[in-house]
Amino acid sequence: MAASLQLSFKPSLQPPKSVSNSAPKFSRVRCSAIAASRSYTVTLLPGDGIGPEVISVAKNALQLVASQEGVDFKFKEMPMGGAALDLTGVPLPEETLSAAKDSDAVLLGAIGGYKWDNNEKHLKPETGLLQIRAGLKVFANLRPATVLPQLVDASTLKKEVADGVDLMVVRELTGGIYFGKPRGFGTNENGEEIGFNTEVYATYEIDRIARVAFETARKRRGKLCSVDKANVLEASMLWRKRVTELASEYPDVELSHMYVDNAAMQLIRNPKQFDTIVTNNIFGDILSDEASMITGSIGMLASASLGESGPGLFEPIHGSAPDIAGQDKANPLATVLSAAMLLKYGLGEEKAAQRIEAAVLDTLDRGYRTGDIYSAGLKLVGCKEMGEEVLKSIECKVAAAL
Repeated sequence: MAASLQLSFKPSLQPPKSVSNSAPKFSRVRCSAIAASRSYTVTLLPGDGIGPEVISVAKNALQLVASQEGVDFKFKEMPMGGAALDLTGVPLPEETLSAAKDSDAVLLGAIGGYKWDNNEKHLKPETGLLQIRAGLKVFANLRPATVLPQLVDASTLKKEVADGVDLMVVRELTGGIYFGKPRGFGTNENGEEIGFNTEVYATYEIDRIARVAFETARKRRGKLCSVDKANVLEASMLWRKRVTELASEYPDVELSHMYVDNAAMQLIRNPKQFDTIVTNNIFGDILSDEASMITGSIGMLASASLGESGPGLFEPIHGSAPDIAGQDKANPLATVLSAAMLLKYGLGEEKAAQRIEAAVLDTLDRGYRTGDIYSAGLKLVGCKEMGEEVLKSIECKVAAAL
């Protein structure tokens, strides 16, 4: 089984030099497949809403690059989230978790929807997501936010602010207030109902995510900003202490600290000051979504959740978008790029990952856009057609290489 924590590649998506601004001529004759020499099992979790649509596109891309790189994929599709609730009564069936654990990597579409919003907490689709992260022991969530030159005008920030942004948020995923105990409901001294959660981190939890962040920064531009709230929270005080102590092991990485409220402002004021950000679970949840909007659309951003061993979990950071589900309006590129992260970080298949990344950039260069990233003068397409164009780019580049 492939190791899930592979940080030997720079987590950045930059346009290759070979990308052309003109539309290439396509031949629909598919190149001969290379005999498979490596085999992997990938569990697909389509989930809810637009999840099945975008997973279908990503699966096709994986199959195509696999045939070009001598890789054989065995896919297992399993229910999770609302789909699993409807089918089995729980958001993460034991069979799904077992299949995921036995895989080399897991690709998730999206979960949730209005249908299950009023369910009790243990019967909400989102509970299944927390459960699978815990079950796979994935503690490091890598969320890149790169403003591609083709999409700089899609950002809501001024061009001079957004152009060139390339940052990575490393979020601790299995600790903090989302998992801390005690938690629950009670009554205060005035007889009023209260809800309470606990923000708690142990030294080992901080150390392991900090090491991932230092290693990630080392392979990017050598700058790491640790985000906390150490002026108020004891858990953040320990966080800052441990990150600072570990910095001596990484003299080639420039470490800085920032309070989370300031970090939220700085991401909008001057996002290019950041290279790699490391932070806790709840702050990372918020800041990574904020960073995603700098790029122009949450529909473009992938993520990887990694552990010390076992399969990684790869998913787009967008939600299930029930309002557009089944209407062929979804942007599949975040899921396609999640598949590229799966290849790179989950399986160590860097060349196959680069094929997908280059194909996405080429498709954008040729002017194809889904509604979330569309601007006048370009080609508005749906989810399926965008997927077909990505496949064309993959095929074209292979033909050109031969």
